[in-house]
Amino acid sequence: MNAVVESPFTETLRYWRRRRGLSQLELSAESGISQRHISFLESGRASPSREMVLRLGLVLEVPLRQRNLMLLSAGFAPLYRERALGDPELRPVMQALEFTLAQHAPNPAIVVDRLWNLRLANEPAGRLVHWLLGAPEARVPALADSANLLLQMLHPAGMRPWIANWEQVAADLLHTIHREAMVEGPDGAARALLRELLTLDGLPAEWRAPNLDARPGPFLPLRLVKDGVALNFFTAITTLGTPHDVTLHELRLETFFPTDDATAAWLRQGTTPEHRP
Repeated sequence: MNAVVESPFTETLRYWRRRRGLSQLELSAESGISQRHISFLESGRASPSREMVLRLGLVLEVPLRQRNLMLLSAGFAPLYRERALGDPELRPVMQALEFTLAQHAPNPAIVVDRLWNLRLANEPAGRLVHWLLGAPEARVPALADSANLLLQMLHPAGMRPWIANWEQVAADLLHTIHREAMVEGPDGAARALLRELLTLDGLPAEWRAPNLDARPGPFLPLRLVKDGVALNFFTAITTLGTPHDVTLHELRLETFFPTDDATAAWLRQGTTPEHRP
């Protein structure tokens, strides 16, 4: 009779099955692994093979970073690489992203990672941020030294004063990082960023927990008002299809679209030279 041995893998498998709202029977049907064996895996009475860990990660739609952690928790080496964006093997993808950013002008477009750190931006996005925040050297130290867009938008000295629908936008952004922290677990970078954001002044107490009952509209509007100028946008977020690299899997392309003629005209005419980055 196999001994029962609790391990990080047993906890991980239970976590992801429950996160996906699946019973052991439903996971068995989806994965082709017997319910009895899944029960043994979750109780520690059986150990998975490497192929079984990968199959379960695929069926449960576990993000690539967490699939690596699943493999490690089961005693196997990680499968998916995490590379810097400057890695030569990623150059074709970076060229495609740079081309997409350039083609979206005069509308702003950016590329961020899973924690909303800015990785790439087109010129209109740079102008828009400069118009809102001024030159980096004029910003408070917490913002001058950070490329995190969540911090830039939620900080009282950042974009917050110029976002007319700030509470709506801020609640949605915090919900986004809450979801990332829930996926990652208690000790990851997302949880650390969430703790930092929740220390900012002016955040309602109810934002400290994710709003799982929220009913989002078809898109999140963004309304910016500064110096007598009102700009109205909605944004679309695109991810890369079927990546096998952690870095690429976590990239998000966010494109901004004007929702009125005045905003479109402002973007077409650009800004004055002193506003350029």
